[in-house]
Amino acid sequence: MRTIAELPHPDFKITLFAMNQKFILKFEQGTLEQVYKIAEVDLTDGANGVLQLIDDDFTKSVSQRFDEMRQSFISAYKRHEY
Repeated sequence: MRTIAELPHPDFKITLFAMNQKFILKFEQGTLEQVYKIAEVDLTDGANGVLQLIDDDFTKSVSQRFDEMRQSFISAYKRHEY
């Protein structure tokens, strides 16, 4: 897996990778990750096409999903009382 870019964002780390004719877009926040895989053939502008997908609406939905993931994990953890 080859790192293409690391993008600054105040709420999470964004990294773009390339591997096996796919772009892998990874968002990280603490112990949580979201990964999106995009086939190279689905984009006309290569890595720049992936970067264009990362707009305000998308990053807001990623942030909301992190909140949902965190709440789900906390609820599961509390049910088992570790």
